[in-house]
Amino acid sequence: MSQEQPRRPQGDSSSFQDPIKYGDVFIVTGDLAQKPVAPQDAAMMQSAETRVIGRTQPGGVAATMQSASSINEQAGFVGHRDVSDITVDRGVTVMETQVAGRRIVTEAVGGQVVGQYVQPTSNQPAQAVAGGGGDTEKLTIGEALEATVHTVGDKPVEQSDAAAIQAAEMRATGRNEITPGGLAATAQSAAAYNAGCDKDEDKIKMSDIMSGATARLTADKPATKQDAEGVVSAEMRNNPNVTTTPGGVAASVSAAARLNENTNNNKDNQ
Repeated sequence: MSQEQPRRPQGDSSSFQDPIKYGDVFIVTGDLAQKPVAPQDAAMMQSAETRVIGRTQPGGVAATMQSASSINEQAGFVGHRDVSDITVDRGVTVMETQVAGRRIVTEAVGGQVVGQYVQPTSNQPAQAVAGGGGDTEKLTIGEALEATVHTVGDKPVEQSDAAAIQAAEMRATGRNEITPGGLAATAQSAAAYNAGCDKDEDKIKMSDIMSGATARLTADKPATKQDAEGVVSAEMRNNPNVTTTPGGVAASVSAAARLNENTNNNKDNQ
């Protein structure tokens, strides 16, 4: 799994004074962090993973949730048919998009991203993900932005989206100002329009402004960890729930940055 995750100390389940919560095994915030991992939550994620990835990812999100929920059940903190109210209300999601021959899978619980994977497509050798070439193998910020058309294309543009797009555009172009008529300016206008629009069907969607994002940038560059951190921060600061959208701008730039970092590491080891 591509995210670093905190881990509870290992030991006999009977020794736990409290259940294993989402905040113990994933980097999440708010109410979700305090919720015990329940068996039916894990079953939902396993089903979603299998449907999208084709199997349960070894050491992945579903496997982590299954281990945590099993310990909680054995210790008597939850019942076998228990499910968290957050997953009932907001669900679990596994979404994929394909960018530049890579398959990016984003997993979320209750609207918070808990894991991302980058895999080669079926017609591309695995070493393409590992790297071995020049910057042409790296995903750019523009390509990451275009990926959101496939993951959250039907989502109405909100202020958090516009803020993330602005941060991404500035990092791609190296300019500290909004380009007139550019992606960020369009996103800000769309978010302002949607804020005063009552019907979702009448709102401007992400796909309306993100299609052809690369061509609309005055400059572009491979996404880095620093770029991702800046975009994530911008999106979270402007989201009332202080979270990022699964498969959204911050998630896509972060996935691109992780892939590029893996490419660099593999080149250094060759």
